[in-house]
Amino acid sequence: MIDYKKEGRIARITLQRPEALNALDDQMNADLEQVWLDFQNDPDLDVALLFGNGKAFCVGADIKTFIPKWEHANLMSPRKNAVMGIGGGITRGHHRLFKPIIAAIDGPALGGGFELALACDIRLASERATFGSVEAKLGIHSGDGGLVRLTAIAGIAVALELAMTARTFSAEEALRLGIVNKVVKPEELEDTAEAFAKMIVANGQEAVRSAKETILDLIGRPLDDALRLEAINAYSAIGDYEEVGTRIQALMERKN
Repeated sequence: MIDYKKEGRIARITLQRPEALNALDDQMNADLEQVWLDFQNDPDLDVALLFGNGKAFCVGADIKTFIPKWEHANLMSPRKNAVMGIGGGITRGHHRLFKPIIAAIDGPALGGGFELALACDIRLASERATFGSVEAKLGIHSGDGGLVRLTAIAGIAVALELAMTARTFSAEEALRLGIVNKVVKPEELEDTAEAFAKMIVANGQEAVRSAKETILDLIGRPLDDALRLEAINAYSAIGDYEEVGTRIQALMERKN
């Protein structure tokens, strides 16, 4: 259910349940978890691209299998669920993966699929992409980081409106709200995602991963704590000064 390819230092991950609009069932979640673990531990990979095959990026949890699980839930069920989120745990559980992940979104990203997109670091959308925190239509709300990340990305007012109305919205509105980074024509989406990945690969990877870790850790901290953490992490990232020195020297030579 997951197509996983390694091309140079870039991982290409594609959700492969087009007949179900890439709805996440237990098997897909399990397969995706193994992919994230391999990506995290492979020293030859620096960036992941996440696609959905077919007409949708992902329409969320498969309600045919997900909702019935809770019919006979007990007091421990929510606690066990809190350990690992959907999308193979990238929403919660494996969310401390500091290698960058780019979502290339074509078609609907709804419910848990929206949460999966929000858990990625860069979101690129085609003009036909649509989004929605639609769970309230089923009498529930986001529970896999969707509200946390939507509030951090777009602010309280936007998160409240989208969660309570459960409306869907276009790629252009997502861009205006800061939810996606760029909107392109459908035929340009793959090349755009690869271009972003190559820009990241060209940089110092220790710095890239430290920047991601630092930004995630800054959320919600008081200003003084945030400034201190940024300073410590930034200078710790120099770590391998040989690489930094080589990059600075190359930059100076290009300028001369």
